[in-house]
Amino acid sequence: MTRAAKLSATDSTNALPGRPVSASRTEMVELVLPQDANLLGNILGGRVMHLIDIAGAIAAGRHCRRQVVTASVDHLDFHNPIRLGELIVLEAQVNRAFHTSVEVGVEVFSENFSKGERKHTTTAFLTFVALDESGNPSPVPPVILKTQAERRRYRDAGERRKVRLEIRTKRGSERYQVTGGR
Repeated sequence: MTRAAKLSATDSTNALPGRPVSASRTEMVELVLPQDANLLGNILGGRVMHLIDIAGAIAAGRHCRRQVVTASVDHLDFHNPIRLGELIVLEAQVNRAFHTSVEVGVEVFSENFSKGERKHTTTAFLTFVALDESGNPSPVPPVILKTQAERRRYRDAGERRKVRLEIRTKRGSERYQVTGGR
């Protein structure tokens, strides 16, 4: 077993066979139309978020081969606008598998196909939970890492998860203090 396979096997403690990152890769492309744009002629942020969620869910579903639900979305920063008449290109893939959840990275680009220009507009990290036939969380397959970039995204996903869990723990204890209990 390679070091990368051993690393990914530590997160998914089940007997499911692993799947390579490439099995989850998803690309979505849409033309920005007037109903997608604000008064300035830029795609609406909510529309971008909607498409990020769809691309992420497709990548997670491909990896898990199950229905998935969105559990969290890390913050979003919009670096460049996507203009009316341009393409919005979303590239998604699973970065890491945990026990019943996966982290998916989604990169968003604008593309002016008449000029051949593509600009990065945002990156999002989403967590999806796999569900069984009864709607309960279900174990997910481990991720098989093959490239240095995949190993880096895998490590980074672990760090982001630590932060998410710390925030959740902190929020839970703050709620307890404010409400005096549950």
